[in-house]
Amino acid sequence: MVAEHHSQSKVKLASWNVNSIRSRISNVLEWIEIEKPDILCLQETKVINQDFPTSPFEDIGYNIITHGQKSYNGVATLSKFTIEDSIKDLPNYNDNQARYLETTHSVSNKMIRVANIYLPNGNPTPGTKYDYKLEWMKSLKNHLGKTLENEEIFVVVGDYNVIPEEIDVFEPEKWLDDALFKVETRKEFRKILALGFTDSFRSLNPGEQQYTFWDYQRGAWQRNNGLRIDHILSSPEADDIISEVYISKDTRDKDKPSDHVPIVSIMNID
Repeated sequence: MVAEHHSQSKVKLASWNVNSIRSRISNVLEWIEIEKPDILCLQETKVINQDFPTSPFEDIGYNIITHGQKSYNGVATLSKFTIEDSIKDLPNYNDNQARYLETTHSVSNKMIRVANIYLPNGNPTPGTKYDYKLEWMKSLKNHLGKTLENEEIFVVVGDYNVIPEEIDVFEPEKWLDDALFKVETRKEFRKILALGFTDSFRSLNPGEQQYTFWDYQRGAWQRNNGLRIDHILSSPEADDIISEVYISKDTRDKDKPSDHVPIVSIMNID
């Protein structure tokens, strides 16, 4: 019985930009079978809610909340736990793109709050797309700052389209004018961290050069020309219980892969 209790106390939460759930569903189901995440946050689902393929996931025990739109963007959260409530779209920000989904999950006698984000890319810079990215990041920071006051187990996961530091990109000097690595982008990211969040991968894997994205072009995957742009940011309460974060890069080697790979965290819930 002791071992069983121990296994129940570990919660595996993962995030993956799947770059079209319908194109990638067999890869996603195969990965789920191996990794068995308790909570899985997907980005770039690229379907309206009615067209999300819920049945294959419900059949293996997931509750699902989707926030989608046709052909672009879209986020969905799958959970083995009861999802108590959800917020679609960033509060106090008028956005016509489906990029934000916040859910609370009832785990044992605890609540885990999860924000699933697909932050705007922002290219080309300068321009309206970059302005939108920075505005979105400021609105995200304002909302997360208020939410942190609740002192909950709270994680903000997803495709941030932000390269935090030079270690997080091959040949950083080539990326200085890119929306993902521009100084202003990284400043906004650091302001979010400064609210009290921890970049959980970097915190637990200091000095490791690992990536979550490899472009389809120019043999990026074969040459390991990658970027670390998918992140798990943890509130102090979440940071206390996250024991491990790793990147599941083998999915990039599959047939018809997403250009992103999953990032996984392990939480120890009493």
